[in-house]
Amino acid sequence: METAFLESYQHIFEKELLQEMLEVGTLKEVKKDEQIIDVGSYVKFIPLLINGAIKVLREDNQGDELFLYFLEKGETCSVTMSCCLGHHKSKIRAIAETDTLLITFPVQKMEEWTSKYKTWRDFVFQSYHERVNELLETIDTIAFQQMDDRLISYLKEKVRVSNSASLTTTHQEIAYDLHTSRVVISRLLKKLEKLHKIKLNRNAIEVLNLD
Repeated sequence: METAFLESYQHIFEKELLQEMLEVGTLKEVKKDEQIIDVGSYVKFIPLLINGAIKVLREDNQGDELFLYFLEKGETCSVTMSCCLGHHKSKIRAIAETDTLLITFPVQKMEEWTSKYKTWRDFVFQSYHERVNELLETIDTIAFQQMDDRLISYLKEKVRVSNSASLTTTHQEIAYDLHTSRVVISRLLKKLEKLHKIKLNRNAIEVLNLD
C-alpha cells in the first residue's frame, strides 16, 4: 500500500514530506458504501485518496441528502480541512463510492505542513479551488437544469468514477443524492430505458449510451 501511495503522490510532494506522511499517516482500506465522515462529527484526521472514489453529501434540517461531488485518486476534501482548522463539526457526509484506499493524518499536521512545505500549501490551495468550482457546478445544475438532465449528468459521473457502465444502486439511493422523490427517479429511469440509453436491472443500472 505504501507503494501505491508513493505512486499517487510522489509527483506532488517532495521526498521529505512523503517520508513524514508515511511515518505519521495511517493507511486505511474502506469498503464500498462504508461511511468515512458523518454530519455533526468532529473531524480528527486529514484524508488523502490513494485510489477509489468517495461521495460527498450535504444534509438539510429534515435529514434529506444532496450529492455535492466525488473525491478521487490524488485528492482530499477541502471542507474537511476547513473543519480541522476551525475545530468545527463536519457539515458533510463522506461515503465510499467504490472500494477505496486512503491515508489519514492527525489534524495538527495540516497547519505544521502548511508553514513547512510549499508543495503542501500549493496542494491545499488547489484543493480549495477545485472543490469551489465543483460546488458552483452543483449549484448551476440545481438552479438551471431540469431533473432529467441532472439525472443523466449524475449517472455519467458515477460511470466515470467507478470506471464501469454497470452501476450497483437503487432508485431510492439516486433520489436521496439528487434530493428528489423515488417516484420521480423511477419515472425518469424508465424513460431513459425506453430510449435505449440504459437498461434497468434489480438494484443495478447498465448504462448504454447517455450522449
